Amino acid sequence: MTLIVGLTGGIVGGKSTVASMFRDLGAKIIDADRLGHSVILPYKPAWKKIVKLFGEEILRNDLTIDREKLGKIVFADQAFLKKLNEMTHPEIIKLIKKEINMARNKTHNQEKILVIDAALIYEAKIDRLMDKIIVVYIDEDEQIKRLIKRNNLSKDEASQRVKSQIPMKEKIKMADYVIDNNDTLDKTKEQVETIWQSLVFSIS
Repeated sequence: MTLIVGLTGGIVGGKSTVASMFRDLGAKIIDADRLGHSVILPYKPAWKKIVKLFGEEILRNDLTIDREKLGKIVFADQAFLKKLNEMTHPEIIKLIKKEINMARNKTHNQEKILVIDAALIYEAKIDRLMDKIIVVYIDEDEQIKRLIKRNNLSKDEASQRVKSQIPMKEKIKMADYVIDNNDTLDKTKEQVETIWQSLVFSIS
């Protein structure tokens, strides 16, 4: 049996760091962000829809989508963000389902725990595909601070991006496990290891 675990949280909340800790412990990780990049490659169905809606100004010289430029447009307008998600989410979900099916159908499956690292598990309503869900949590003020630093955004732009996702308090209520990532990396690692033992125990 393979356990399908959703790993989610807020933007810049340290989800990728937690995912790599789970990888070190033996989980197979599916990075939804990477899948998201693959579905908007030139001439893919989602790419065509995005270019049709937003125009060729969002393209780089090699025809790939300038994600930074597109981000500034969609996070400033919730209607555009909703449309973009409607174009990309179905394609990403297809790929996630394919990975889950492959994991579940392997006869001699070595990977007992498959972790789907995805920011929008609840927003895209794919939580029903998961056996367990882990939420990585940081305070909203810290999120905004990290976003300003990482993406070179204004405070308003950073705040818009944080508010475009389901509030962290709501995600925590729906989760099976919560990792508080406000403290040191060692503290985060301790929580990851405790959850890992629990997951392994649930399938043994």
